[in-house]
This record gives sequence, structure tokens and C-alpha cells, in this order.
Amino acid sequence: MAALLFDLDGTMLETDPLHAAVFREIFAERGREIDDGFYTRELHGRLNADIFGEHFPDEDASALADEKEARFRERLGSQAEPMPGLRALIGRAEQEGWPMAVVTNAPPENARAMLAAIGLDGRFDTIVLGDDCPRGKPDPYPYAEAMRRLGVRAERTVAFEDSRAGVTSASRAGAWTVGLRSSLDDAALRDAGARLTIRTYEDPDLDTALDTLKGAPAQ
Repeated sequence: MAALLFDLDGTMLETDPLHAAVFREIFAERGREIDDGFYTRELHGRLNADIFGEHFPDEDASALADEKEARFRERLGSQAEPMPGLRALIGRAEQEGWPMAVVTNAPPENARAMLAAIGLDGRFDTIVLGDDCPRGKPDPYPYAEAMRRLGVRAERTVAFEDSRAGVTSASRAGAWTVGLRSSLDDAALRDAGARLTIRTYEDPDLDTALDTLKGAPAQ
């Protein structure tokens, strides 16, 4: 059986500008000015607990994480646009009988809010959350766990990711990994382990990855 595995933030919808703005706010309130480059290099794709534990060791990392994500959900609102072509790809997967999973570092409230905002809540039976894993991305555990739950082999899975940590996690778990160029460029994503990069799910090169699911040897 073949499967599609999706990261959520920056992969199913564009959320990095919202996350970056909230991080800038929180850091500024503590006397530290950060820019988008710092967000992309140091924060993008990482667990909040690791970020706040590293940068603000004298504060409660869990409380900071909750505050940060509450601010994010407020900015997100109740409606957002999914990545172009995403709904069509999910519809195709359902027609083909390919099981799907979401594999995300987002907390449960965020995952529910984002899927609801893009109208895809209830479409994924399997959601692997970083908070539920002993090791988060870039460790391969989250993607390996998704494969275990779905009962699929790594070589028959295609994973979609947008961060270095996520691409590393998926590729190390053995998935044929596609990088979304929502924040990082082709070179950075391939350096982390992506086999292909696309801007949106309407990219015709995506068929190269989907050939893996149909049993053809993807290059």
C-alpha cells in the first residue's frame, strides 16, 4: 500500500509570516530584536519547547509555547487558503485509495485550527503530533510512526515538507520527500534531503513523485 504524508505549517497552507510575526513580538517583549532571516535559520520547523528552552532558559518554556500558539491562532482566524492544488491532490489520493497522514510539530489546538481553516478537518484519520512523540523533527521518529500507523513501507510513501527539520525527518525515515518552497529555496531543501522541490501542488513535476505510489521507479 502507498501513502501520502503531509506536514502542516507552510506545507498545507502558508503560515510562516504569522509564526514569524508572533516570534518577533515575543522576542521584542524580552528585549531581543529578530528578523525573518533569524526565524528561517534558527526557529523554522523546530519545537517550541526547544526554542524557548534555548533562548529564554529562565522562563517557563511550556507557558511561553502556549502563549505563542494562542497568538498564532488569533492571527490565523477561522478561514485560510490552502496551498494551490492541495485539495485536488487529496481528492486524487482518496480516489486512488492512498492513505494519508498529517505529521506536524504543531500542538493539537493549532492542528485542528489550521485544518478547519482550510476546510480539511475530518479528511485525515491519522495525525501524528510532535507533542506525542518521544523525539520530534528532525528525528525520523514522527514520520516512521506515521508509516507504522498506516501500515505502509517507507519506499512507497511520499512526504511533503517545507522546513529543514521536516525534510530531514521525512527523508531519514525513508520517505520520498518533496520540499515545498514556501520559505526555503530549492538548494536548501535538497541539502536537507528533498528529492524534488515544488512551489505548489499544481507543479507538473509532482507527477515524478507520485510515480512512486503507482509502482514506477521515481528518479
